[in-house]
Parts: sequence; C-alpha cells; structure tokens
Amino acid sequence: MKLSRYRPGPGMMVSAAFIGPGTVTACTLAGANFGFALLWALAFATVTTIILQSFAIRIALVTQLGLAEAMLKSIGSPIIRALAALLLICALVMGNAAYEAGNMSGAALGLAAIAGGPLTFGIAPIIVTIALLSAAMLIFSKPKWIENVLIALVILMSAAFLMTFLLIRPDLGAVLQGFVPSIPEGGLMTAIALIGTTIVPYNLFLHAASVRQRWDAEQMPEAQLDNTISIGIGGLVSITILATAAASLFGSGKSIENAVDMAGQLTPLFGSMATFTLGAGLFAAGLTSAITAPLATGYIMQEIFKSSRSRRPFQIGALVVIISGASASLLGYRPVELIFVAQIANGLLLPIVAVFLLKLANDRKLLGQYANGLKANILGAAILLITTALGFRLIARALGFWP
Repeated sequence: MKLSRYRPGPGMMVSAAFIGPGTVTACTLAGANFGFALLWALAFATVTTIILQSFAIRIALVTQLGLAEAMLKSIGSPIIRALAALLLICALVMGNAAYEAGNMSGAALGLAAIAGGPLTFGIAPIIVTIALLSAAMLIFSKPKWIENVLIALVILMSAAFLMTFLLIRPDLGAVLQGFVPSIPEGGLMTAIALIGTTIVPYNLFLHAASVRQRWDAEQMPEAQLDNTISIGIGGLVSITILATAAASLFGSGKSIENAVDMAGQLTPLFGSMATFTLGAGLFAAGLTSAITAPLATGYIMQEIFKSSRSRRPFQIGALVVIISGASASLLGYRPVELIFVAQIANGLLLPIVAVFLLKLANDRKLLGQYANGLKANILGAAILLITTALGFRLIARALGFWP
C-alpha cells in the first residue's frame, strides 16, 4: 500500500489506549528528574509495541478470531482452558478498572490545568459525565463511530502535546543525545516504568478485535502500515511529553509529582498558552483511555463467552470497568492503591500473553505463509524475555519486594 493512500485505522485506538494519564505522568517525571537521558526507553518501547501488535494483527486477520478466542482455542485441556479464561477475565477487569479510575481523574485534572486551578464544582461531576459518555458510546454506538471519535481525540492530543513541545523549544541536540541508551544514577526504575506504561497487554486484544472488523488477510500490508504509523505517532507523543518536561523542569529544583504540576510551572516561564495546550493534551489522554479500557474488556468478554448473537457479554464487561473505575475515583482511592492493582494485573498477564502470541505466530497450520520467520522469532524471543522480566519486576515492586 502506498503511504499517500494511508488512512488512520484501528492502530490509532492503541495509541489512544496507551497514552493515558499514567503515561503522561511517567514521561513527565522521567523528564523532570533525568532530563532527556531516558528518551531511548520510549523509542525501544514503541518499537517493541509495534512488533507485538503486528503479531496480534496477523493472528486476527488470518484466523478471523479475536486474540482471546485464538489463545483459548489453542489450549487442549478444558480445565486449563477454563482457568486461562478466568485469569484473563480477572486480570483484565481488575487492571482496567484500576486504570479507568486514573483515566477519569486524569481527564478531570486536565480540565483543572486548563482552568488554571482547582475546579469550583470539583471533579466529581466531570468523572460522572465521562462515565456516562463512555457508557453511552460503547453501548449504543457502532464500532466505526467509536474508532472515528478516538482518532479525532488522538489527533487533538498529539497536536496539543506537540504544540507544547514547540512552545518550550528544547535543544534538539540534547534531545537526540537522549536516544543513545544510558541509565543515569537512580534511573533504572523510571526506564522500566516508561517501557511498562507503553507495552500494555489489553491493547493486544483491543487491536486484534478491531482490525478483523475492518480488514482481511489480503489487506495485511494496509493493517501493518496502520500499526506502524499509529503506534509510531503514539511513541512520538510520549517523547514530546518527556522532552517538554526535561526542557522546562530538569535541574530547576522544583518538586513535580504529575503533569498538572508541570502545567502550573509553565505559565510563568512560557505563558498561559503552554499551560492550556498541556492541559488539553492531558484531558484528551484521560478521555481516550477512559473509552479504550472498557472497550478492550468488552471485546474480551464477548470472545470468551463466544456470543455472536448478543452483545450482552460486551456490554457487561465494559460497564463493569466503567462503574468500578468511576466508583474508585469518586470514593477517593489513592492513585498508589490503584496502580498497585494495575501493576499486579499487568505483571501477571504480560508474559503469559507474550508466550501465547509467539506460540500462535509460529503455528504454520494456523497461519500458513503468515507464520513467523527466523527474524521475527529472534525479535519475539528477545521481547518475551524482556516482558517476562518486566512482569516479575512489576509484581515484585507492587508487593514491596523490590524498591
């Protein structure tokens, strides 16, 4: 497919999913604390995500199955299959509900940044509104409409963060130097966090479910081009956030805990426009992720319960995540507690999904000419080792075994 004929597709939904408030916060802290030194970690995570998503795309388009359905179908034992389905449901519902709370709160904080201070009516009405809009969109809208809304929000988010980056005008030489791998003192955990916030297990299920609604195996090049461009854009957005924080905050001695703190520091330095664009980007990041987390859960529930006639499993799965996330946010659970749950869920799921992806991508009976070659297997094996180590790292840190 010619690049000039490219049209944004389901890959943009993946970018919408992984650039949430958690990613914005991780990139902000990385830039504020370590300057440009960890940009390479985002570049690595972006390339890794493109590769893993490409495996999921091939499996979905050739088999015309969702990833959850393909994974469960490859398990011979009914007992193990049932246990695997239970693990998928628990890990994804718990993890996505935890992320959902952060997504909604992050969107509300983005509006506070735009307003220049705390909202007079509080964040509760914003969270309720986002929950209702997300529920209505997922239950009543067609998949194509949801995709178009998310594409528009990703474009808004990308433009907002890019404009903030341009207003700050960082030293391009220093930016390029950040792509040379190095780990500054005390920066290892932050590098792992940047990788972990980009490689998100539920995005594999979301992508596989959405591409097969649009393309078939003969259109594989178009799907893979969309994957590369869309996730590449997402990676670029993350890079601009980190670089903005590095250029404006690194070495300033100011205490920064999240992107809202950064927004407050930008006004005296670069004017109110920089604060406005950063707030708009954070709002869009929270809103897009607030839609994609329940969307992915709904797809997985639909696949596990194999309901082709009724959308009830999809609706229940999506609503459970929205209601749980909104409730946790409204009840004032601390972000640390929510991240604890999400880290354990991701840590459990990431290496397991990577194993199944590699196994399915090598199944020549299943994929035929689209099965992995030597190069893809080398990359896949390396990614499997990294994701397994990352998964154990996330669990260990969440449980307090690893500082």
